[in-house]
Amino acid sequence: MAPARNHGVQGRQPTRIALIGVGKIARDQHAPALRKDERFQIAATVSHEGSLPGIPGFRDLDSLLRAPIEVDAVSICTPPLHRCSIATDALRAGLHVMLEKPPGIAPGDVEKLARAAHVARRALFTSWHSREAACVEVAREWLGRRQIRSVRTTWKEDIRVWHPGQHWILESEGFGVFDPGINALSILTHILPKPFTMRDATLSFPSNRAAPIAAELNLVYAGSVPAPATFDFLYTGEPQWDIEVATDAGTLTLREGGRLLEIDGTPQQVGDNQEYPRLYSRFAELISSNECDVDLAPLHLVFEALALGRRTDTAAFEF
Repeated sequence: MAPARNHGVQGRQPTRIALIGVGKIARDQHAPALRKDERFQIAATVSHEGSLPGIPGFRDLDSLLRAPIEVDAVSICTPPLHRCSIATDALRAGLHVMLEKPPGIAPGDVEKLARAAHVARRALFTSWHSREAACVEVAREWLGRRQIRSVRTTWKEDIRVWHPGQHWILESEGFGVFDPGINALSILTHILPKPFTMRDATLSFPSNRAAPIAAELNLVYAGSVPAPATFDFLYTGEPQWDIEVATDAGTLTLREGGRLLEIDGTPQQVGDNQEYPRLYSRFAELISSNECDVDLAPLHLVFEALALGRRTDTAAFEF
């Protein structure tokens, strides 16, 4: 039986957190953000890919729960297929849960998690890191006072550079190009107040892979505003992570995934980019009040694109 868990009191002792999944995103973003936040202490890792220096490591969550290590919360950074099942076990053990994006492979699975977290009175956070980019909130405020005329999203990067050797991402539950593309959708559904509709999509599948490597989305905003999106995982130039919104008062453009902002081509001065520190600040707030922050709008759009999309086959892909 696992030892009793002391879930900490905000402001009195750090929340002892376990990182589940210690791949590239956990090492590059999650661990550094946690080390800089006095409200958290990395107590353990759970991974098949090794641990962090000086941190106890375990192969699975059950092994951690049986160990004499006190843990209050988990941050789950595994591939999407396993996130909901791990989160379910963590909630049953009385732990607070933060999920890397996407929170799962189906909206219904995450909705069940939210109900379980509510019953358990534990925090559940479906994090969307791109929403925390430096210019996203400024863009949301500016657009909230304008009439939207058109939206265009271009999200292109090189899978070999940004996901080297990560074969899971092109498996059936790996989301393919929607793994980065859902970042764009998370920004869109945050900066604009009305819903998007997925009219149809064209999805390009390598002949030897089970997930799309490119996509053209026929999105519509607020029922009638055209909002096409282009996602490309084979783009070998400088990444293009851009969202352009034409309004009655000019054109707003978010570049570099929300790090830069232009109004009618003029750069705007905004603060530093602190995506993951802001995510953990929000998680700390949720833990202190045992609340949930669950937004599935980006995941619903991906689910619809995969269901409605017309498949085209392309050349085989190798890392």
